[in-house]
Amino acid sequence: MAAKQMVQADVAQEEECMGPLPLKKLEGAGISAQDIKKLIEAGYHSIESIQYVPKKTLASIKGLSEPKVDKIVEAASKLVPLGFTTAAEFHQKRSEIIQLTTGSKEFDKLLQGGVETGSITEIFGEFRTGKTQICHSLAVTCQLPVDLGGGEGKCLYIDTEGTFRPERLLAVAERYGLSGTEVLENVAYARAYNTDHQNELLVQAAAMMSESRYALLVVDSATALYRTDYSGRGELSARQMHLARFLRALLRLADEFGVAVVITNQVVAQVDGASMFTADPKKPIGGNIMAHASTTRLYLRKGRGETRICKIYDSPCLPESEAMFAILPDGIGDAKE
Repeated sequence: MAAKQMVQADVAQEEECMGPLPLKKLEGAGISAQDIKKLIEAGYHSIESIQYVPKKTLASIKGLSEPKVDKIVEAASKLVPLGFTTAAEFHQKRSEIIQLTTGSKEFDKLLQGGVETGSITEIFGEFRTGKTQICHSLAVTCQLPVDLGGGEGKCLYIDTEGTFRPERLLAVAERYGLSGTEVLENVAYARAYNTDHQNELLVQAAAMMSESRYALLVVDSATALYRTDYSGRGELSARQMHLARFLRALLRLADEFGVAVVITNQVVAQVDGASMFTADPKKPIGGNIMAHASTTRLYLRKGRGETRICKIYDSPCLPESEAMFAILPDGIGDAKE
């Protein structure tokens, strides 16, 4: 019995080392439990999370004065120092990143292994190009063991267009020999009804991720509600500021918890003169705000029948290339010759 308790303690200690440090660690640095509670209520659940935001953001929390914020940030910096590291150390860290399989060997080859954790992958294209189908497949494959292309974690799915279908998850689960009931239990689903609600769901997401292991966060679609909540050029600046805050919160979750963040985006026809000379005059919406926030941008277009084509639109490390995949009854797979 004692040996079993020791093993459980070792596992708990190992998990704590792997994930972000909980805020309760600040109590040992002289921060009161009441102030820690205020941080948690504001959506901050780890020491890393309060280091990713400016002091003025923390000072805006009711009951936290500037001297208190200074003390909190100083204590957090001692526990988790943020500073320079060597390129060799960063390269080693990059080599340990988990990648999630899409279900298609050709698609995974294009991504040099799969969808990367710890960063934002944006998938855009017109309707019926497979954006939502990829999200459904990833919601299942993220639960697979790492050696099978999974992340051994749960999925958080934010749906803004009402296109989420649990039936699709069951079909993909059957393909991989997983229990349909367990797969559905491991996917936390929420429907977002407006852009403010969309932001609030990320606060809830942070709380859930601090309590359990999640490997994937899906937002399908990240921009749909912005097109209706903000209309006309008069609201363009407000829309972009709100969108920037939302994307910043997503990036914070990716950094803090090491989850893969997958967002879908819609396209709009280009109206400038350059569009006359391009084969496909469609571009993703969201402007530079979306372009700079996304680590990897994937452009989908239709092929013949159930086949679709994915192109690397922008990436810091992937070469510009294309791959063909198919939307099958049991999820994303390789196109048949």
